Amino acid sequence: MSESVRLFGVGLGPGNPDYMTVRARTVLETADRLVHFCKHGRRGNARTIADAVVGADPDREIALIYPVTTEIPAEHPDYVSAIGTFYEVSTERLLVEIESGSTVAVLCEGDPFFYGSFMHLWRRLKDRVPIEVIPAVTGMSGAWTRAGMPITWGDDVLTVVPGTLCQDELVRRLSGTDAAVVMKLGRNLGKVRAALIATGLLERAVYVERATMTTERIVPFAALPDGEEAPYFSLIIVPGQGRRL
Repeated sequence: MSESVRLFGVGLGPGNPDYMTVRARTVLETADRLVHFCKHGRRGNARTIADAVVGADPDREIALIYPVTTEIPAEHPDYVSAIGTFYEVSTERLLVEIESGSTVAVLCEGDPFFYGSFMHLWRRLKDRVPIEVIPAVTGMSGAWTRAGMPITWGDDVLTVVPGTLCQDELVRRLSGTDAAVVMKLGRNLGKVRAALIATGLLERAVYVERATMTTERIVPFAALPDGEEAPYFSLIIVPGQGRRL
């Protein structure tokens, strides 16, 4: 571990700890503080992935507890204010640890620079302390691999969209693409289904839940019951149909 780096953004992969990189495991085992984002009363998803490597260790752990998650829309001023303050306070909290001489590892499910909460800390700290970001297998890569579906062929264009977009925007983004991944499903399945129908992609769409984990679930999206709510570790893949040789 570099002597100059005191802050790490550690990508832990799609869920199964076997997909963790050697570098990620090294930092998990040696960092003084293990930081994870979580909801009130729950351990963070990333911290749970790390259990197989380091187990529970209260003396090393720092939980950053979100003040809100899905209770109010992300665009609402109250959400923006609460989350902005949360990241500012969390930044200062980590700086105290770093300035005291501790090495701090922020645990990230998937890859830290792909829709990750860590990015908001990184943005605030990148010009103040040396940071090493450890890349990882993304959730979507784990999903299409476990589903046995190559995502892009030949000159296929891949579009990645969050399901939190409005339906019209989902339709616009998905129209004309060759392959797609829809992230951030949660309560948005109905809206996403309508967008996939409108763009003619429904029959190719596959729903993947908890890819690589023991509770993995892979089903055609068209077969998923209406009204179902997707858990955090879930997404939809639409494989491309490009050039085969």
